[in-house]
Amino acid sequence: MRNDHNNPGSRSAARRRAVKSVLAGAVAAAAISLAPAYAQAQSVPMLTKALPADGYYANSYPPGAPFRSWLDMVSATQAAQPNWMTPLVTVTPRLEQEFRYDQYDQKNGTGSQGNGQHIVNYGGPGGPRVEFIPSYDWEVILAPPPYETASGPKGTAVGWGDWPAFLIKYRFSSGNEEHGNYIVTAFFQMSDPLGTPAKISNNVLSAQPTIAFGKGWGDFDFQSTVSVQIPVSALNVPGGASAQTNITNYGDPILWNTTLQYHLFKYFWPELEVNYEHWSNGEHVGLNQVMLTPGLILGRIQIGNDTPTRPINLIVGAGYQIAVTPNPVTQNNFVGTVRVTF
Repeated sequence: MRNDHNNPGSRSAARRRAVKSVLAGAVAAAAISLAPAYAQAQSVPMLTKALPADGYYANSYPPGAPFRSWLDMVSATQAAQPNWMTPLVTVTPRLEQEFRYDQYDQKNGTGSQGNGQHIVNYGGPGGPRVEFIPSYDWEVILAPPPYETASGPKGTAVGWGDWPAFLIKYRFSSGNEEHGNYIVTAFFQMSDPLGTPAKISNNVLSAQPTIAFGKGWGDFDFQSTVSVQIPVSALNVPGGASAQTNITNYGDPILWNTTLQYHLFKYFWPELEVNYEHWSNGEHVGLNQVMLTPGLILGRIQIGNDTPTRPINLIVGAGYQIAVTPNPVTQNNFVGTVRVTF
């Protein structure tokens, strides 16, 4: 329990200790997964579908060079899974390699379960991030904290949101469109609180294990995740709640996100997401919240090449999330996304 945070200095020191442990775990996981990358790259065949070689980087890496071999391994990894689009809110079970920036404009509920805050998040809950595939069947997501503004009954503040330190994916099984069109993946994520006021921070260090899966039939697919957010430790808020109170209030929420998606023409991916959250304990004990998120994603629009067979694509999308259950924690939320694959 991080219960020694009764002054800013001790709170900062405790947070640094937590951050160091999280970073150590992320570095260790990345190192383990990177170790077989080069060897694996030598054993996988190059994709035979050729794209124009006049892109930005097509001739930068000669065949056999370590970086080129890594990109060939990434292509082979992604060729062994479905070619669906990553949804707006649901974390895809697919392994991706991209730079991603999201923006949320969220209004919380004003009933007994909500706090009435209006929060704008520059980067999204996952932060402005890089997603990369270090070795076959693995993905690592790294991001700085998002920047947020908040206003409402709980105060006004501007600052850094809680830090989504890392997310690691491991793909258990998958088949592309010719081999079953399915995927099953596990995630593990840590989020570190930075203590920003006005409900920007939840003041809880949390771990989130997730199981993710999906199945496609022709141009239609669904992608789904089931996870639990587990409080590990918490901050004392000077003049406010204690660490123990923050952990108790947080509870152990269970999240179930499902996206129904259709591929229309070449670039259009309309979708409907169902975002469900249940609190069996904590300040929202007994609450079931359902949000619907209709959205449209445009992509993959080729803007260059990494190699002659690996394009660089632009993806943009937007959606509107709205609560359909009474007395919600979150009332509505505009979601926008911009991504560049590599």
